[in-house]
Amino acid sequence: MSRLDKFSETVTRQVARATSRRSLLTLIGGAITGAATLPVLPVARAQTHGGGHGGGGGDHIAPQTTGNPQDPGDQTQCDYWRYCAIDGFLCSCCGGTASSCPPGTEMSPITWIGTCQNPADNRAYIISYNDCCGKSSCGRCLCNRNERDRPMVRPQANNDINWCLGTSSAIYNCSTAVILGVALEQQ
Repeated sequence: MSRLDKFSETVTRQVARATSRRSLLTLIGGAITGAATLPVLPVARAQTHGGGHGGGGGDHIAPQTTGNPQDPGDQTQCDYWRYCAIDGFLCSCCGGTASSCPPGTEMSPITWIGTCQNPADNRAYIISYNDCCGKSSCGRCLCNRNERDRPMVRPQANNDINWCLGTSSAIYNCSTAVILGVALEQQ
């Protein structure tokens, strides 16, 4: 045993001579700081299998329509006409509809707006995009369309902000597309 004791004593003394307590604390602090920054690294919100705008291909959601010929299209697909400026998970795939939040979530009173062309009557409609908040992201039917998206200097027309700040919980779940009215003709 004396050889093992002598060897471990020699190694311990060499390590003690070569390093200081401060360098050891520096290494430990760096490891803790590095571990704390891992959650802020960018990750994809969802893996999409469809083409185009990142529509929910592969989510296997039953098609949803309003049944109104003036509101054509499938509300579970990213190419639905109301979603021309949406960014997030579609509430119609998460237990809600294109204009209502899923149960257990609340609609944010703070919105961004867009103007989308309805293919049924070729008129432009003002759409209010509201985030539904209170539960973690549903993770289904990610849709990111940036038609007429504006830079951050015009936040009311930018879809890259978490708009859940006006609710009791800032946790994002999904996004809706509520029709506000017909847009005025540009002259």
